[in-house]
Amino acid sequence: MNFRKLADWSRTVMPLSIKIAPRIEEAIEFLSAALRTRCFLLVIGNCKVDYAGRASSTLEWGERIAIIKKDGSVLVHRATGYEPVNWQPPGCTVTICGLNRTNGTLTINASRSQPRESVSIEFKEISLTAFGSLNDTGEFTLHVTEAQMKQAILTTPNLVEPGLRPLEDEKQVGEAGFTDIYAEDINGSLVVVEIKRNAAGKDAIVQLHRYLERIRTRVNRPLRGIIVAPELRKSAQPLLRSLKVEFVRLAPEKCFRVLKTQKDTKISQFIS
Repeated sequence: MNFRKLADWSRTVMPLSIKIAPRIEEAIEFLSAALRTRCFLLVIGNCKVDYAGRASSTLEWGERIAIIKKDGSVLVHRATGYEPVNWQPPGCTVTICGLNRTNGTLTINASRSQPRESVSIEFKEISLTAFGSLNDTGEFTLHVTEAQMKQAILTTPNLVEPGLRPLEDEKQVGEAGFTDIYAEDINGSLVVVEIKRNAAGKDAIVQLHRYLERIRTRVNRPLRGIIVAPELRKSAQPLLRSLKVEFVRLAPEKCFRVLKTQKDTKISQFIS
């Protein structure tokens, strides 16, 4: 095969190899070699996609991007949108079917047994294909603010506990300040939720206790206080117990996933 190789990236096992507008017969040879390397594989072309498994679907002919990663995951992207229109998770068995003599196409098939399902991507024309190694050792850090964590809890109160019902956002408690979330639990008790995006310490507990003491002078109902944070500092645990404040562990990453699914939801519809 006469592959056109790009720059030899530092610390990569294999340089990037590409093929532009190959004939289907050439593409089959190229893609088969790519799969043997167990590197990433990119294919751009006119394809049809069929899925069979827990349901079934067919995506008729159109120009799309197919990505096959070395862990066996497969994604098919259309011209717009950030989510794949079809995909298979890591661990799939990926194979290249030979030339279909009837219609002159090639098929990439990705299948797995648990559950039994498969995605078949049939190409009748390929404009570009490439494979190679990616050197990626960077650490991922997700930056989610306390305001975003609060938004996620307001839209999905079960993140804190089942049956929680938000009553008010940023409730003012005199000179003590503003609560993050003022709510009611499944038993009818009032709940003050204090949110921290980092590990909660003594200051957060004292702040929440101050809110609770002020609210108790105004209401004649059972009242609870909950600190919501990724973790609780060890030094703060005795104070938490002595002031009878509760702690719920909630990772910012989980809030981020909720926000992605609730991006078009208005907060007001969740506040009584």
